[in-house]
Amino acid sequence: MANYLLAYRGGSVPASEAEQQEVMEAWMGWFGRLGDAVVDGGAPFGGSASVGGGEAASGLTGYSVLTADSLEAATELASGCPVLSGGGSVDVYEAIPM
Repeated sequence: MANYLLAYRGGSVPASEAEQQEVMEAWMGWFGRLGDAVVDGGAPFGGSASVGGGEAASGLTGYSVLTADSLEAATELASGCPVLSGGGSVDVYEAIPM
C-alpha cells in the first residue's frame, strides 16, 4: 500500500447555501464510501503564490491523500470525486516515502 495525493483542479462554486450543503453532502458521502482509504481528507485552497514567479498558475483548488494498492487503484478511487461533477479534474500522484 502507498499513499496517493489527489490534487483537485477547477470545479464550480455553489451559488446558494442550499447548493453548498448539497456539495458538502456529496463530498462527505464520497469520503464515507472511501472508508479507510482516506489518510487525510485534505482541504480546499485559498489564495496562492509561487516563489520566483509571482502568482501561482496551476489552478489547483484543493487536495486529499488516499492509500491504495497501486496508481491504477488510486485513480479508480478518484473517479468518484465530487469535483468532477462541477467540471473540475483530479490529478493523482504517488507519494514516494523518503
